[in-house]
Amino acid sequence: MEYDQKVKNRMRRVEGQVKGVLQMMEEGRDCREVVMQLRAIKSAIDRTVGVVVSTNLEACVRESIESGEETSDKVQEAIDLLVKSS
Repeated sequence: MEYDQKVKNRMRRVEGQVKGVLQMMEEGRDCREVVMQLRAIKSAIDRTVGVVVSTNLEACVRESIESGEETSDKVQEAIDLLVKSS
């Protein structure tokens, strides 16, 4: 799979958020603020997982249809990936 620039940018934003949380921890910031930022990071990662899986699923299903193959295994694999990531 080839990852487009939008997905890479999402991960760079997450990277920045993680660095920000580390700085907050080093500054001794209130745990509520840190946890709130950690939840935002988790949410951003969850959304990125969804984008990666759905983009890959779309390409795999398209290829399967074009070659006359069954697509249900591809869909089940994508569902399993999403369930395992949450």
